[in-house]
Amino acid sequence: MVQFYSAARRAKPRKELTVTIDELDPFGQGVARYQGKTLFVSGALPGEKVQVTVQEDKRHYSRGKATRLLTQSPERVVARCPHYGECGGCQQQHVSEALQQQSKKQALERMLNHNSPQPLKVEQVIHGDSWHYRRRARLSLRWDNKQQRLDMGFRKNGSNEIVNIRQCPVMVRSLDRLLPELRQCLTELQGARDLGHAELVQADNGVMLVLRHLKPFSVADHEKLERFSQHHQLMLFLAPDNNTLQHICGEMPYYQSHNLKLSFSPQDFIQVNDKVNQQMVTTAIDWLALQPGDRVLDLFCGMGNFTLPVGQYVENVVGVEGVEALVQQAARNAQDNDLHNVTFYRHDLEQDVTGQPWASQGFTKVLLDPARAGAAGIMAHIIALAPERIVYVSCNPATLARDSEPLMAAGYIAERVTMLDMFPHTSHLESMVLFSRT
Repeated sequence: MVQFYSAARRAKPRKELTVTIDELDPFGQGVARYQGKTLFVSGALPGEKVQVTVQEDKRHYSRGKATRLLTQSPERVVARCPHYGECGGCQQQHVSEALQQQSKKQALERMLNHNSPQPLKVEQVIHGDSWHYRRRARLSLRWDNKQQRLDMGFRKNGSNEIVNIRQCPVMVRSLDRLLPELRQCLTELQGARDLGHAELVQADNGVMLVLRHLKPFSVADHEKLERFSQHHQLMLFLAPDNNTLQHICGEMPYYQSHNLKLSFSPQDFIQVNDKVNQQMVTTAIDWLALQPGDRVLDLFCGMGNFTLPVGQYVENVVGVEGVEALVQQAARNAQDNDLHNVTFYRHDLEQDVTGQPWASQGFTKVLLDPARAGAAGIMAHIIALAPERIVYVSCNPATLARDSEPLMAAGYIAERVTMLDMFPHTSHLESMVLFSRT
């Protein structure tokens, strides 16, 4: 056999730089300029001089990681979580809260002003508690054969590996306190190797635990989970597959909002930050300037988080949502709260709506709260309805900016803008804009 000589490939040495950081982007990365390119630096703050290891070098930008601080910003703080830097849940615990909000606010203004005919300013930041605010969390579970242990926690940043968390200072205290005992209970199950994930939710009537399992539990495991749930007064649900939910013990969860009781299924979406959610709904009601004769359309309505409180002030409200289960839950909530002027419909709002029974009704006000993809498919119809006021609740400033353009072209002005600090210490940027006709 002929063998050919092949020189060993040398690993390309990583580039080391020293730069001064100019600003912070909304994702918590420092931003610097080097040789005409933008350099994004994780772990660095404005004003800091840092040594950087370049990890990605593109034509127009580079990314790197701060390996040494040569000067330190007064806005740098000590992270509260022992898992920070490893867990992918938070990106900005090393940044002061004021700087977090400022950088997100500036990013929102830049995006909205890119094609805006008039300058837009964020008038306020709606916020709640910076710590122990998260009332819902999904924990990954995986049996480690090598270590013979159950891993429970969140994914590492950019990885499928699990960070074993012992505490979480962004979870509400009741969930944070439950973590060690939950870990112990799940570890002792005969079926610990066949667990998928655990979801914890703090409802207004107690804590809910949803446990995804890949194989049926033994009788002993089932009894252990029931005893654990009863001891901690948990609402326990088992999920043997993605479409099945077994209610084992406890009540159905609910939360209260604006004198209403809103029940929800474990599979339903709810806002994870209760205090910010309450302020957000109040602000939407205020901005819409609701009158007894108003007819309001709520698009992407979910289980009625906005729809039902609005229904207390107007002639009628129509809520439209693409998920049938959410529509049914919203209708039950309307009935349970004696709101007979609220109607819900299911429709995919990316599809044509002109033939829908609700689409031809006249509406004086419109509210929409789309997912990250935005609401491009429905903007033309909203404009055709010609409502007096539109409140757009956004979880993605890029699609908000895109969807704002046709509204402004049709004669609407962005009258008010606020930022929602729904997820402190993370890169999430949420906001609300009030559009009114000129």
